[in-house]
Amino acid sequence: MKKIVSILVVGVLAAAGSKAADPKKPNWGYTDTPKLPSGWCVHDIDRPQPEVVTPGDTPCAPPSDAIVLFDGTDLSNWVGSKQDDPKKKKYNPKGEALWKVENGYMECTPTGTIKTKQKFGDCQFHIEWQTANPRQGDSQGAGNSGVFMQGRYETQVLDNFENRTYADGMAGCVYGQKPPMVNACKKPGEWQKYDIIFQAPRFEGEKLVSPAYVTVFLNGVLVQHKTEILGPTTHKKLPVYKPHGNDSIALQDHNNNTRFRNIWIRELDLMKDDSRK
Repeated sequence: MKKIVSILVVGVLAAAGSKAADPKKPNWGYTDTPKLPSGWCVHDIDRPQPEVVTPGDTPCAPPSDAIVLFDGTDLSNWVGSKQDDPKKKKYNPKGEALWKVENGYMECTPTGTIKTKQKFGDCQFHIEWQTANPRQGDSQGAGNSGVFMQGRYETQVLDNFENRTYADGMAGCVYGQKPPMVNACKKPGEWQKYDIIFQAPRFEGEKLVSPAYVTVFLNGVLVQHKTEILGPTTHKKLPVYKPHGNDSIALQDHNNNTRFRNIWIRELDLMKDDSRK
């Protein structure tokens, strides 16, 4: 019986055209396989291992390489909008971040748009937001705010649960440019979340050599897939690019008491030549 089993095993290996692995060595790869366009062999044993990043312990918690921009306690990573005219509603002569912080969230007071002290380029950005319940206002007046990548390119924040507005102005849109693929909004008062992959534009002098792109998940649902951004956000106008470098992420004050929490970012380089990785 043992002889029959041995013959069967040898036959199977021969039919598969492979050799039994050396039990003393882990099967980490090969050096004699065909080459890919990148220059690496298929299953190349020498191909560099990806960097280890430890996920958060709970869903949406920041991973180990994230920069936490708001942990629910203070606005030390943010600045406000300077407004030194005391006659104006949003009087803020020092440009401080004056939004209210309590119960693990920040709330637009409103005292002006706030922005990160640190400036960013390509990134993965996570933020959670909540609009008022019961709903206050309708259409663009319901929970309006926005996430402005590099202070220019807006992903709209709005209560669009059974609340109609123009398609390129609803939650999940690239404001004024591209509607979301679907409406994935939750009810007013429920916490919602954005996961945004942003590829910054590239310039050579005054020339645009690569536009900005954005991929957006709203509540885990894909609503933008590497959407080309046509230029900085405008209202009722066509956007036009102007050269700039890395810049802050801004949260818009649109006179609504919208709340935000659990804000973190991972810096990326989405145009890096990684053909030898």
